[in-house]
Amino acid sequence: MDYQNNYNQATTQNDGSYGWDDVIKEESSFILLPAGDYRFTIKDFSKGRHTGSDKIPACNKAIVTFEVISADGRSVEVTENFFLHQKMEWKLSELFASIGLKKKNEPVRMMWSPELIGKTGVCKINIHNYQKNGENRQINRIEKLYPSYDQPAISSQPVNQPAPAPVQAGGWTPGKF
Repeated sequence: MDYQNNYNQATTQNDGSYGWDDVIKEESSFILLPAGDYRFTIKDFSKGRHTGSDKIPACNKAIVTFEVISADGRSVEVTENFFLHQKMEWKLSELFASIGLKKKNEPVRMMWSPELIGKTGVCKINIHNYQKNGENRQINRIEKLYPSYDQPAISSQPVNQPAPAPVQAGGWTPGKF
């Protein structure tokens, strides 16, 4: 095998792979949000399988990626697993109530379809401490998803995003005259 010829071949592809001589510039884009309440949008989800643990037996799981927007407009992705098991029904209910698909004290059929993407709500973010390879690390986790009928007011709007118009009694939104 001719190492030199393989080394010189351009290998940059549309899948994000780099060639040996490509130029890079991006540094870490990791952002750790302070604990608090934030708006979110469901960015993606996939279906998977939980192999089982001491707490939850083997079952289906949904892997949901939330785009959380900080007060200064930065976007942070937080991924959470939702186990489709009776022990975790409260968390499943919390998810669907937070995006307005589950009404208070009423059952709901779970909707794991593309329509889930783009749904919005408000969540409480906390900081999760863990160790990896002997090093202390931190990531954001979603502690709570507030139901759409009982969401806290978020004090500041993200930059570049207008505040939602206030809804008046009767469900109408005032416009410009």
